[in-house]
Amino acid sequence: MKETPVNRIMESTLQKMKEMVDVSTIIGDPIQTGDTTLIPVSKVQYGFTSGGTDLPSKQGSELFGGAGGGGISITPVAFIVIQDGKTRMMQINNYTSSADRAIAMIPELVDKLTELIGAKGEEEKPAE
Repeated sequence: MKETPVNRIMESTLQKMKEMVDVSTIIGDPIQTGDTTLIPVSKVQYGFTSGGTDLPSKQGSELFGGAGGGGISITPVAFIVIQDGKTRMMQINNYTSSADRAIAMIPELVDKLTELIGAKGEEEKPAE
């Protein structure tokens, strides 16, 4: 691709936005409170735009006008809660669909199945 002033504007805008958001923005650092660990989960949205044009000039030199901009939205959506060896997800926003509710219930379901299988195994052990 030919290097143009618009390319430089786009690269500069995108680079600055990358510097503002990293992995720990989405899955935050764990927070320990007593025997409970909370891990924040956020949704990150971003967009950017840039444009420019060559301007006519009577002096024979090239003139260019351009601009770029962008925006970032970081929204907390949930916490992963680890307590007493069990993991669950607590959503901050209301569920928007039944699929959201089903996904949020998966960690709790796995914990209950693990307990059930453990209890079943203990019942099958012969008494001493």
